[in-house]
Amino acid sequence: MSELTAAPSREQNMAWLITRRFFKHKLAGIAIAVLAFLVLAAVFANLSPYSPTDQEPTNSFEKPNSVHWFGTDELGRDVFSRILYGGRVSLTVGLFSTFLSIALGVLVGALSGYFGGWVDSVLMRVTDAFLTFPTIFVLILLGAFLREQQVPWLKNSIVVVIVIIAALSWMWPARLVRGLFLVLREKEFVTASRALGGNHARLIIQHILPNCIGPILVSGTLQMASAIITESGLSYLGFGVQPPTPTWGSILATAQNQVFRAPWIGFFPGFMIFITVMAINYIGDGLRDAFDPYVIHTE
Repeated sequence: MSELTAAPSREQNMAWLITRRFFKHKLAGIAIAVLAFLVLAAVFANLSPYSPTDQEPTNSFEKPNSVHWFGTDELGRDVFSRILYGGRVSLTVGLFSTFLSIALGVLVGALSGYFGGWVDSVLMRVTDAFLTFPTIFVLILLGAFLREQQVPWLKNSIVVVIVIIAALSWMWPARLVRGLFLVLREKEFVTASRALGGNHARLIIQHILPNCIGPILVSGTLQMASAIITESGLSYLGFGVQPPTPTWGSILATAQNQVFRAPWIGFFPGFMIFITVMAINYIGDGLRDAFDPYVIHTE
């Protein structure tokens, strides 16, 4: 009975140790609180008193005040409401494109690193081919092409942006996971499990992959931050999610001609992009420290 309870106890102790080490990183703790606040604000954006698309030309270019906290734009739209709804798009794109790219990258990297040989050669040549693509150019080209197709849901769909970003960002986690698998597959615990008759799926899922979780999570934070910046850049250039759906990038695009007349229109979405990306990066720093195997084994 003691042997049956030993493994869960060790796992609980390890989880507690990782959590404690993460929150020792003060900036990471602050960052996760900031990101949680931003997510909640985006989720409950519908509670804002104004619609992000309602236009009141008589109230155009109002400075931030007690009624319109972030002021209004050239069409009299409430900037605060548009920022909240824009956060939904940016955070959704960042989260789901990261999930897809990490999932695909882990699959490719695991198969490549575990089996080696011709499997590794083929998968890595495909990965290298994708890495040669000029990312921004391909994103713009695909975004423009898909919206020209006679399919209504493609013309203004967050799904399109998510899939395109994920399709061009899975290569980095794939190379990371491949490198980890190449090392871990030669470890004694894997060799012992293989000698006891463990099949490939069991060795990959139960023995090797759990030892890659830390680097994968850290990579995921970098992927998410990059995805948010990419989505904002596409929207700024007019190839992301199209109006009337607000995004932080599209709000910045409308503000570029009003920099001196109404600087608040561009300041707030720019600040939101900055603070979100910084928070995600600090969370990544905290995860890196928390999963550091040398520090874990010395505590």
